[in-house]
Amino acid sequence: MDQLVVAVRQARPEDAAQIARVYIESWHDTYAGILPARLLCAMTEKGQSARWRAAVRARGRESVLVAEYGPNGVVGMTSFGPARDGAAGFDSEIYTLYVDPAFYGCGCGRALMRGAFAMLRKRGHSSCIVWAHAKNPARFFYEAMGGRLIAERRAHMMGDDVPENGFGWRKLALAERSSAH
Repeated sequence: MDQLVVAVRQARPEDAAQIARVYIESWHDTYAGILPARLLCAMTEKGQSARWRAAVRARGRESVLVAEYGPNGVVGMTSFGPARDGAAGFDSEIYTLYVDPAFYGCGCGRALMRGAFAMLRKRGHSSCIVWAHAKNPARFFYEAMGGRLIAERRAHMMGDDVPENGFGWRKLALAERSSAH
């Protein structure tokens, strides 16, 4: 897909339903056949809307940005803040990064990462980590953005053991060699 010009901005509470839609559609697209169907089916627009509305209103530890594209509205989202586990040696973390599957490959993910890194720098952070399911194809996106595989761990989701890979940036700067999603 061609690169689109998207607007990245701080999320507002009224964006919650669109953020929830992007989040759920991306999970269903990415994790079908990877995560148990019961976990994917448990995600509801009502529940996710409430979760994201609360996160946006709190304006605390977690910040939320959205990517908008014209009449389509919100086509991507990211949340980030201080690292939840400093053991890997990174001071900030991208908690979530999701793009509407219809907009994969058009630059939304890159725009969201740039926005998140800029905000993290303003807050005094210097490095970043993101954790992704080991079978998530986003690993190639993170590597194209300059992230290096730095750790592996096992996490628990609804009682299931899930393998995760950590990708890190020792400096808050993205690689400029790729235009991946």
